[in-house]
Amino acid sequence: MARNTLSEEWLQYHVSRRSFMAGGLALFATRPVPLIGQPRQTPQFAGPPFSLGVAAGDPSPDGAVLWTRLAPVPLEGGGMPDENVEVAWTVARDERMTQVVQRGTVVATPALGHAVHVEVGGLEPDRWYWYRFRSGGELSRVGRTRTLPAPGAPVNQLRMAFVSCQHYETGFFTAYRHMLEDDLDLVFHLGDYIYEYEGRDGRARKHTGDEIELLRDYRNRYALYKLDPDLQAAHARFPFVVTWDDHEVDNNYAADLSEEEGFPAELFLRRRAEAYQAYFEHMPLRRSSLPSGPRMQLYRQFAYGDLASFFVLDTRQYRTDQPCGDRSGPSCDGVTAADATMLGEVQEQWLVDGLDRSSSRWNVLPQQVMMARVDRVPGEAERISMDQWSGYEAPRRRLMEFLARRRPANPVVLTGDIHTNWVNDLKVDYADEAAPVVGTEFVGTSITSGGDGSDVRDGTAGMRSENPWVRFFNAQRGYVRCVITQQTWTADYRVLEYVTHQGSPISTRASFVVEDGRPGAQRA
Repeated sequence: MARNTLSEEWLQYHVSRRSFMAGGLALFATRPVPLIGQPRQTPQFAGPPFSLGVAAGDPSPDGAVLWTRLAPVPLEGGGMPDENVEVAWTVARDERMTQVVQRGTVVATPALGHAVHVEVGGLEPDRWYWYRFRSGGELSRVGRTRTLPAPGAPVNQLRMAFVSCQHYETGFFTAYRHMLEDDLDLVFHLGDYIYEYEGRDGRARKHTGDEIELLRDYRNRYALYKLDPDLQAAHARFPFVVTWDDHEVDNNYAADLSEEEGFPAELFLRRRAEAYQAYFEHMPLRRSSLPSGPRMQLYRQFAYGDLASFFVLDTRQYRTDQPCGDRSGPSCDGVTAADATMLGEVQEQWLVDGLDRSSSRWNVLPQQVMMARVDRVPGEAERISMDQWSGYEAPRRRLMEFLARRRPANPVVLTGDIHTNWVNDLKVDYADEAAPVVGTEFVGTSITSGGDGSDVRDGTAGMRSENPWVRFFNAQRGYVRCVITQQTWTADYRVLEYVTHQGSPISTRASFVVEDGRPGAQRA
């Protein structure tokens, strides 16, 4: 929703920056066409080609996606020639890469920024593998990934973490350095992997350039973030399942609507197409997520044996506009609009159908914005967020009523976005004190966004008294570590003392447990 009115001069500036798209953007209409000719097998690089590291993601019982991007000059578009380049990959049972189980080659193309997405199959379920890339005479670092258990296989435990919101300028990614010490099987990233803002002085670090809008700019911004050694190390050690929020494109965008009031939808969709391609290029995603112009399939399901089913959601691409001017304040008519949607009709039906079919012990919704309805001020006044599910009462209530009526086993919602830690009870009707709890929401704070943070804020006590379903609140930086068994889900809120300079220690601020068959979290 809007910040200001679109002026003629402002529009002219943005149109001129995107003038190359005016004659029909190839990316916007069709998939890129690779260059004709044989890929170069012995390329010469202007710098280390694997400067952005390696990553694995979207695991399956027989494989995973292995990712890298050739970028010898990472902050200047990558520094690769306009030609196809051959990249070899190897998968082994050991970190020294002596017990090779698969190898092959793939072509890195200019059309995708010389990014590589290898969909490996044929591996054994529920075990660790190591992988590496080679191009020319250069080798990447060794990465590690893990396959999922076989479908329906009995599983005793899953150790995982979820993270979000890593604004490069507002701090260092120290949380990832500490995460390396955890024995994790999987990491979920819930969005705001990058921030689109222009560089600002006086912060812990600085973005390069202006606010990003074009593909080359988005590529350079991802490169800046992926050069961070702590983020690289985490990607090399754990498989990631990723989804986006808003800052991968534009703050608080909704479907084809920019934050800038009056900005033409057709121009914003062109920016969205640029941003979506850059996101795909830099994430370990399958070909099924390859964007077609401004559309990209990101919601998807993962099953971890018989223990947990994960329904990864996209709350940006299909939502209706935020009501009430996209401000925090009292409710308006738009909050209860019957035609409002957070997920879009197709994704919402996919979600409830999947939950209805699930036989897993835990049913998990990794997603972006807070689902519990929270009034931020005590007393008669009301202040809710219009960008969160609280601004979309009809779809929020539909989902809660489904959980209450159909009772999928142990629903747990994982949330990012808000740069603070919360534990919330999920209810159909928060105005009814006797309304039963139908699920649990764990909201994780940011990796860095918001700066150093604090344990509590001035209004915390009043907010907690107004919302008794909020079991915990904290405003420090960090991540949430989870241990899931057939009997319990334990969430450890790991917090840092500071992020604006390096070296912060980490501690567990609080732990909460959800018991099988008993919705709602209890302090451990």
